Amino acid sequence: MTDKTLRQLSRQVGEALGHLGATVTTAESCTGGWIAKVITDLSGSSAWFERGFVTYSNEAKHQMIGVDSATLETHGAVSEAVVREMAQGALYAAVADYAVAVSGIAGPNGGSEEKPVGTVWFGFSSKSEGTIARQQLFSGDRDAIRRQATEYALQTLWEEFLKNKLDTV
Repeated sequence: MTDKTLRQLSRQVGEALGHLGATVTTAESCTGGWIAKVITDLSGSSAWFERGFVTYSNEAKHQMIGVDSATLETHGAVSEAVVREMAQGALYAAVADYAVAVSGIAGPNGGSEEKPVGTVWFGFSSKSEGTIARQQLFSGDRDAIRRQATEYALQTLWEEFLKNKLDTV
């Protein structure tokens, strides 16, 4: 996967959002703002992307986008429950139409038997279509895992939310 692939996905997502008159926000942990960076690499992206949240720590997840402390304590930051709350919280905080959330273990440290390095949870939320969560296990070094997570987030936003909406407009 290359920077060219990320640019193409971002352009596809941006064109769809523009056509729909919709906006997207991000809540990122292990990707450290990479999804927002790829989105804002496009000229004109301010029409459909106003803000993103880099919520690397549990405290940031709680303070910035309202993830419940009890959820973090019970499930851990890398979990379905947390990315669901991240996506919903970002959607609300940014007053956006769509939100993408990501939390994972990019390594090389931090993995466990239950959650090995490369484990990444994604949350996607839409005002009209609710919230979904997905887990992926990526391989490679820290950079490769973060890059794969960025690609997966954009690809899933396109396939699960935007592509079908365009067909009905």
